[in-house]
Amino acid sequence: MADAPYRRVHKHGKGRGTESTVTCSYCGKKVPKYKTFIRKRGFSISDPGLRKELTDSGFLTSQTRLYVCPSCARHRRISQPGKARGSRRQQ
Repeated sequence: MADAPYRRVHKHGKGRGTESTVTCSYCGKKVPKYKTFIRKRGFSISDPGLRKELTDSGFLTSQTRLYVCPSCARHRRISQPGKARGSRRQQ
């Protein structure tokens, strides 16, 4: 889970000009890259013997990056804004 998803901290590198935009993997909306949440989709093989055989034969288990806009992240519960804020208040 990402923490504090809607805090307005601009950690992106460019100072001025247009930010690079990416397309949301779920809804297709164009969003600035620094506002997106990155999910990795792929598969893994848990059996160590089978994994070793497949990597020796040249089979790669790759992961693809999914860029998710803030509204889809809220809808799909990738980010939950209240959780990080609530845990900070209790301490």
